[in-house]
Amino acid sequence: MSSETVLKDTDFLVSQTDEKGKILFANEDFCKIAGYTLDELVGKPHSIVRHPDMPRAAFKDLWDTVKSGKVWSGYVKNVTKSGGFYWVYATVYPNIACDNGVCGYMSCRRKASMDEISEATRLYKTMS
Repeated sequence: MSSETVLKDTDFLVSQTDEKGKILFANEDFCKIAGYTLDELVGKPHSIVRHPDMPRAAFKDLWDTVKSGKVWSGYVKNVTKSGGFYWVYATVYPNIACDNGVCGYMSCRRKASMDEISEATRLYKTMS
């Protein structure tokens, strides 16, 4: 069984991607929790931390929402470089850091409570 990393109350994970989801920036907390260096993350698709337990429908909703210019929030189970996992409450902001008409996204993530994780787990089992 893979090991869970439980975020501290003070952990605040931030990443920025281009419009295709390629990582442009990740803060120290994100790198620490995910188990990657910044150099290992930059240029990689954000899906590098996508856990296989996450239903495709959750990410379809995320992308449909942010591509329409709206903010998305939800619970996400991610995988670490070592194969462990961690849960976060994520808020994804569209159209951050536009440069020459090309825009990207910023994701800010905090610790999810045990109750929130239980509810998300139950919900995600009903999705495909």
